[in-house]
Amino acid sequence: MVAAAIGIADADRDLTPLSMRRVAESLDVGTMSLYTYVASRAELVEAMLDSVSREAVAELEKIGTDGWQEGLRRVAAGNWHLYLRHPWLLQVFTGRPGLGPNVIARYDLELRVVDGIGLTDVEMDAAITLVHTHVEGVARRKIEAERVVRRTGMTDAQWWEKTAPALAKVFDAARFPVAARVGQAAGEEHQAAHRPEHEYAFGVERLIEGIAALVRR
Repeated sequence: MVAAAIGIADADRDLTPLSMRRVAESLDVGTMSLYTYVASRAELVEAMLDSVSREAVAELEKIGTDGWQEGLRRVAAGNWHLYLRHPWLLQVFTGRPGLGPNVIARYDLELRVVDGIGLTDVEMDAAITLVHTHVEGVARRKIEAERVVRRTGMTDAQWWEKTAPALAKVFDAARFPVAARVGQAAGEEHQAAHRPEHEYAFGVERLIEGIAALVRR
């Protein structure tokens, strides 16, 4: 049942349309029969979260002894790719941490990356949360941008080409010189308003540098 629900959400790339009825139909069973196993859609979603967390656990178990910096890069990459495979995860917010076995195992393995490097237990938790927050934010921007392309049928490049003439009429580069200079440089570099892959990698490295500074201090 959980696997069927994940398959539906993955195909939709969206959690909103998921319903107990759709899951039941995919399994060719009656909707009410699902409530034998879960009490509600919310409980099903928590089970889905724990199930896909197994993928992250499998990746984290491969982390070697190349140092905590490389370990944090692997933690970030594991979460990044998990969101890209299952974008509906960005819509899961239970208000409280999940307590499934895979969620807990994932948290434990991530903490082990920064265990013993000089941080307090509270700082270890904060460091992992910081990586999660950064990755989640950039993944959300990337996935939302992809949804806009699908919804409008227009790529970023096509949108800019259409918008540029109107922008040129109202944008005063002399009034906003820094925005004009930096915006042009970034646009030429990324060939878009922003490039999530660059934001992701840039941010991860800055986070690692910041944690390293904290450890030294």
